[in-house]
Amino acid sequence: QVQLVESGGGLVQPGGSLRLSCAASGRTFSNNAMGWFRQAPGKEREFVAAISRIRSIYYADSVKGRFTISRDNAKNTVYLQMNSLKPDDTAVYYCAAATYYTSGYDLRGGSTYDYWGQGTQVTVSS
Repeated sequence: QVQLVESGGGLVQPGGSLRLSCAASGRTFSNNAMGWFRQAPGKEREFVAAISRIRSIYYADSVKGRFTISRDNAKNTVYLQMNSLKPDDTAVYYCAAATYYTSGYDLRGGSTYDYWGQGTQVTVSS
């Protein structure tokens, strides 16, 4: 069983930055791929970024060049550094862990993930 707890959300002005953190319980963190997803009001959940157990990284086109995903296996934590934030980035951001996957393509799909956090709100507004 893996428990995930996100933190770092908040209100930020357009062009600003935030860093989200996701702390994971359990001793198998380094074996899991980790992903970030988001869901805006009235919209479906969408993929944001993922990092595999061997640190291969994948981004949605909408955040490429602005967001950076990283992981610290010693701290059982995955991060999402978000720069140049836009109002369209406003959403609840969820961290997720995948214990089994066969390709980077799999990591873009929410159904690949076995565990999810409770989410943290990010609001980009002036």
